[in-house]
Formats: sequence, structure tokens, C-alpha cells
Amino acid sequence: MPLYEHVLIARQDLSNAQAEGLVEHFSTVLSDNGGKVVESEYWGVKTMAYKINKNRKGHYAFLKTDAPSSAVQEMERLARLHDDVMRVLTIKVEAHEEGPSVQMQKRDEREPRGERRERR
Repeated sequence: MPLYEHVLIARQDLSNAQAEGLVEHFSTVLSDNGGKVVESEYWGVKTMAYKINKNRKGHYAFLKTDAPSSAVQEMERLARLHDDVMRVLTIKVEAHEEGPSVQMQKRDEREPRGERRERR
């Protein structure tokens, strides 16, 4: 089955338990339609680059899934209809990366960005 990565952004006025409940809800939608969630991460409340529906912040969650496209389409459809979900991003990947995502790593664990170029 194809591998996908999803990022969900929920409204900022939800509690942490409600935001994690949304992740569980969409995980069950995927599993009911023949897919499975390989890993899920709750990133917490983060400030967005621009306002979405008059919200400056949002609860971010990350899912790594192994699911057929019909299950992903159903999950995205239900997420668009859900009042608490502001955005969903789904990306098809060749393979899931091992370990925690970049958002969950500490700054000193990340790889260096490389040398900075001089401006002229």
C-alpha cells in the first residue's frame, strides 16, 4: 500500500485532550477503511505564519500512514467537514523516515544547516 504523511491543524481554543482525540478519530477512520497508522505525533500549539479563520495559533498533529488512496480520501473528506480542523496536508512518500520528526527533535540533535554564504 502507498505511504502517506499527514499534518492536521486544529483550532487553538481546543484543549490538548480534544486535539489528541481528533488524531485518534482520524486514525480510526483510516483503519476502518483498510489502512493503518504507523506513527502519530502531537506537536502542540504553534504560531502560524498567517491567520486562518481568524486564528493566529493552532494545534498541530502529524501522522505517518500506510493506507489505500480511498481511505486517505475519506479521511481528508471528513477532516474538511469537521469544524475543529482548519487545514490538512497530505503527502505521498516513498518511505517513512526513522525516528522522530524534525519538529520533535531538540535543536542540538538536528543536522547543521550548512555553511552560510556571503552576501555581496
